[in-house]
Amino acid sequence: MGKSENVEKAPKTSWFTGLKAEFSKIIWPEQKSVVRQTIAVVAASVVTGLVIALLDWLIQYGVNFLVGLEL
Repeated sequence: MGKSENVEKAPKTSWFTGLKAEFSKIIWPEQKSVVRQTIAVVAASVVTGLVIALLDWLIQYGVNFLVGLEL
């Protein structure tokens, strides 16, 4: 292990000042844009879920069919 050095910490006020300055640089999206993107994500999730469910059903049907065959 290395030696631990006593490093002076920055005062809390300068940290909060820097944080405030960084938050002021953020460009927040408009509500309309957030709603549209949320709807798109939910719709894509539902479609993906349906595709997975359909594939699961088809694979299960195929496995049951193959298991049920008598040779």
